[in-house]
Amino acid sequence: MSSILTNHSAMVALSTLNDVNRSLNETQNRVSSGLAIRSGKENAAYFAISETMKGDSGMFKAINEGMTATRNSVATARLGAETVADLAKQMVERIAFGISDGVNQDDVQLELDALAANMLSAINQATFNGDDLVTGTAAVSVVNGVTRSGGFAVTTFSFNQVDLSAIQGVFDGIDLAGAADATARAALLTTAEAQLGLAIDAATSFGITEKTLDNQMQFIDSLTDTLDSGISSMVDADMEEEAARLQAFQVQQQLATQSLSIANQAPQNILTLFR
Repeated sequence: MSSILTNHSAMVALSTLNDVNRSLNETQNRVSSGLAIRSGKENAAYFAISETMKGDSGMFKAINEGMTATRNSVATARLGAETVADLAKQMVERIAFGISDGVNQDDVQLELDALAANMLSAINQATFNGDDLVTGTAAVSVVNGVTRSGGFAVTTFSFNQVDLSAIQGVFDGIDLAGAADATARAALLTTAEAQLGLAIDAATSFGITEKTLDNQMQFIDSLTDTLDSGISSMVDADMEEEAARLQAFQVQQQLATQSLSIANQAPQNILTLFR
């Protein structure tokens, strides 16, 4: 039955065209944004996971930046400790040379005083952006990541500052020229050698800490890359697939438009019955 009041064919064609237009607009949005999932209405589970992981990735990157500053401070402290250890070694050698009675201890003492002054200078300069790790013994806590195992939590590790100024103070107090005899001078050598051991331990400790920070920073770099890749696999659009889909919807749109045009012309055929 034909009706001039209701065009069923046009209604179907219009519905089809509207569906094609919606799909085409959605595909165009995916192509323009590069995202298959832009909000919770498209895939609530993937959207929630991806947003959480994006937050974690951002936190890891910020934590890595914070560790970069700490690593620089530790590297500077390590250099200071290695310099102190090197100067301490030289002082131990000069004290060993000055033990004998036939040596002019006053001349050796001048060398020791100069080395002690160099040691103090190195300690005073072994700071990065005002961060001093070489004149105290306090523990330093470093945030090195976050975890969601059993709930969200921050992970940390700690290392201790080293008081290089105490080592320098002992060396600065060594008075080879004022020692009463060779036995007293030998005692000074024992004291100096013990401080050399402490300086070497300090340099080793800072070196281990710096290596630990380097390893953790490299791990976080790889971890953030993995997180970003995982997020991409969930929410990014497959551009090859979307390109093919876009062309298909464009063809469907043209066909649906032509179909609607044909359906709209159908009521005009009824006019021929009244001629």
